[in-house]
Amino acid sequence: MKDYQAAIERLRRDAAEAALIRDLGTDMTKREMFDRLHQHLNRLADEVEEAIKASKESG
Repeated sequence: MKDYQAAIERLRRDAAEAALIRDLGTDMTKREMFDRLHQHLNRLADEVEEAIKASKESG
């Protein structure tokens, strides 16, 4: 369980870093790319959390 929690924290931290880079960027193409990366990493973290919750409920 600790591994999953660590993975979620890392995904959230990486998402926050992508958002920071997006916010500091001046090139619109790069800003859009880092925005997509930010959203994707947050979605992955959400999916890991949902999988953990589902496994707890079923087991």
